[in-house]
Amino acid sequence: MPTGWMPRAMREPPNLVPVSWPGPVKPCSALLVNPFYPKDPHASFGKHVLTPSLALTSIAASTPENWDVRYWDENLLQGPPPHEPLPAVVGISVHLTFAERAYELARWYRAQGALVVLGGLHVISCPEECARHADALAIGDGVALWGEILRDVEQGRLQRAYRADFRRPYREDPPPRRDLLARDGFLTTTSLIATRGCHNRCGFCYLATEGLHMPYLMRDVEQIVDEFQHDGQPYGVFVDNNLGSRPEYLRRLCHALRPLEKIWSAAVSIDVTDDPDLVREMALAGCTGVFVGFESLHNDNITAAGKKSPRTEDYARRVELLHRNGIQVNGSFVLGFDHDREDVFEKTVDWVEENRLECATFHILTPYPGTPLFSQMESEGRLLHQDWSKYDTAHVVFQPKHLTPEQLAEGYAWCYQRLFSHASIWRRRPRDYRAMPAYLAMSYLYKRSNWLWHLLIKYRLTARVWRPLVELTRRRHLRFRRRLERKGAAEPRHGSSVVSAGV
Repeated sequence: MPTGWMPRAMREPPNLVPVSWPGPVKPCSALLVNPFYPKDPHASFGKHVLTPSLALTSIAASTPENWDVRYWDENLLQGPPPHEPLPAVVGISVHLTFAERAYELARWYRAQGALVVLGGLHVISCPEECARHADALAIGDGVALWGEILRDVEQGRLQRAYRADFRRPYREDPPPRRDLLARDGFLTTTSLIATRGCHNRCGFCYLATEGLHMPYLMRDVEQIVDEFQHDGQPYGVFVDNNLGSRPEYLRRLCHALRPLEKIWSAAVSIDVTDDPDLVREMALAGCTGVFVGFESLHNDNITAAGKKSPRTEDYARRVELLHRNGIQVNGSFVLGFDHDREDVFEKTVDWVEENRLECATFHILTPYPGTPLFSQMESEGRLLHQDWSKYDTAHVVFQPKHLTPEQLAEGYAWCYQRLFSHASIWRRRPRDYRAMPAYLAMSYLYKRSNWLWHLLIKYRLTARVWRPLVELTRRRHLRFRRRLERKGAAEPRHGSSVVSAGV
């Protein structure tokens, strides 16, 4: 795979058909659109189709019964979103990295006569900018607002802005409309969310955006079990910001998931390993992989970010605990903190290899608008520009303290180049020979097959290629669970081969 190589379909959105005049709209019809965004040429293209957008399918579930609703994800490479017949209302999710594409879609649909509603995080942080491109804004909890918006459209009284906070009991949300999804286009359509919010408030995280108040809320465990069962998939991905923020809730969830004999992955903070028994419960419940935001191996960076985290020198022991319980680790690292110097890249990847992390994700520190980090960078005059399309954690948009922008960009690319190398994949192999075949298959398909991914996505082959490996993983994990039940978690084992790419 050439460094930085990317097919056109992964870097440019589909062309929109020119519109010369408005057309008739179909009454009581709505379309929800996830806009195209350029893919990072250094990372895996496959991660973009592991699970569908849960935000839009959850919003679709709150559509009034007398309305028809469709879902369209431009990142499935099926061309521009539909417009014949023209929906009466088009809801578009807006993130700062694809804001311009969202605005382009909004102009296109409005020119044809559809009403456009914009929602998402960028609408919360930059409402005045978004308002110029929409008939209405959904600011806050879209699930709570969508039905009200459509009823106002019916009655001809659409307002310019609708607002809702995130304090409504989370259990009241209806289950997502997974029936709207192209099931063959994703590794799994079972993206799940049990909790909302996080006990951390890191200064660089979007959860710290000014005006976004998201208390930690939990859904009923029974709701999650029912959704997992109903979707009929062997593998689920929890998209919670931090599934482990409430350990006792996670324990109850694990007890309820265990009889399903399915596998799942989730994002957790490394302090979930404070309780080894909880880690064992996760494994017995089917957890095969976790996404852990280590962020940095420098304690001063963690402190400056405002993150509550164990000391970095204790990370390795905690990773080993997860491995002993058959749980693979996808470590997330942010590059460009104020205490990072030229050696940060090699030190980070060396640590990843030494501790045999099955996967790692690298991000360039990015000051999202509205966050404390953005305010700090702006006040210090360190922002290089405000081209939101580059605020994607893959471009340098600020002046680092001890590195040049060029050094940070080159170091970021080098980390992925080394991680994806044959040598690194081999060095990070599991110690248990039984885990080797599936680990290597996952690594090469997920990490070294960017030349193939756009074809798998375009021709809807993602599920056909991935799911046999997922089922193999599920069966192997069930065997590992039986060994874990017999021998307990105290005996070091490096068990089941698992799918960590989905976390």
